[in-house]
Amino acid sequence: MSDAVRRNDSPADRLVVNGVELTADLSGALLWPARRLAVVADLHFEKGSAFAERGQLLPPYDTAATLDKLEAVLMRHRVEKLICLGDSFHDQRAADRLPTSVAERLRSLTARHDWIWIAGNHDPAPPEDLGGQIAGDWTEGALTFRHEAEPRASAGEVSGHFHPKAAVRVRNRRLSAPCFVTDGRRLILPAFGAYTGGLNVLDPAIAGLFARRFQVTLLGRKQVFTFPSGALTG
Repeated sequence: MSDAVRRNDSPADRLVVNGVELTADLSGALLWPARRLAVVADLHFEKGSAFAERGQLLPPYDTAATLDKLEAVLMRHRVEKLICLGDSFHDQRAADRLPTSVAERLRSLTARHDWIWIAGNHDPAPPEDLGGQIAGDWTEGALTFRHEAEPRASAGEVSGHFHPKAAVRVRNRRLSAPCFVTDGRRLILPAFGAYTGGLNVLDPAIAGLFARRFQVTLLGRKQVFTFPSGALTG
């Protein structure tokens, strides 16, 4: 795959948004190493139990699996501040359905980090009893973090919401994976949660937010890969 990946000499995991150097982690988290800051989007805690209430049974382990992955990121990169870009909880009653042990684990994590919950469309009022700070959006240096991209936003916007995925053809095979998408002015993160689908970045809902040319950073099995928008397929 690597032969088709880049048109420059930058590392595949390097992103620059509004002049800020960031790192696309293989987990789907965004890292701002200079500030020991991490960003994740669309955790969708307790999506499995929400589906179960409607008779669509899924294994009830999605929240624990998402927390396992998140805690690994926090430890591996020695993160001091975490920004969760909304839809951290699948619905307004998700926190009530958290197993006691999982809720206590989450409180322990929020107590050890400077933790920001951004409100999303699934969780417009994130729970206040799990720790952390709640905000509608958050500005840090040259970047502004919010749940859903605003078409007229100034440069430096970082958001989630769309669960972006991208597809490419390599050696006559179509490969599809969650991805980061950016044009240098704004960035949309892939969904981090265990039970999350995705929307192709060529869909007008995503592509229409970006300049004619943008790039995606796909999450591979062992590393990330960067492709220009012109290399993508539907």
